[in-house]
Amino acid sequence: MPIQVCMGATMQCSFGMAPSSLVVLPKNKTFTDQVPDANIMDHVPMVNIMPFGMCTSLANPEVAAATAAALGVLTPMPCIPNTPAPWVTGAPTVMLGNFPTLDNVSQLMCVWGGIIQFADAGEETVDVP
Repeated sequence: MPIQVCMGATMQCSFGMAPSSLVVLPKNKTFTDQVPDANIMDHVPMVNIMPFGMCTSLANPEVAAATAAALGVLTPMPCIPNTPAPWVTGAPTVMLGNFPTLDNVSQLMCVWGGIIQFADAGEETVDVP
């Protein structure tokens, strides 16, 4: 059964070179072990989604430019997440702040082509259907 995601959950991007932690603001006023729980709207770059070290996606203009300057040798550049859409799909049977709660099997798509997934939910006590 999927697990509720909360502040501090560990994420990995398919084009990122390092893991990152989810930041959840306490606006929904729902907590697990005194840590804010997340919903699918916690997808805002540089607020909820922090960089994943270096980016290796050629769809990222900075990576493409650096790779072209290096005569075609893939040149990673600093990650700047670009995630305008909410997490997919969340747990639609459990609402948190009028949106589906975020579970550890949800994915987030980056405009640069990366798929962001959870490596750790941040807690292990709350299952969601």
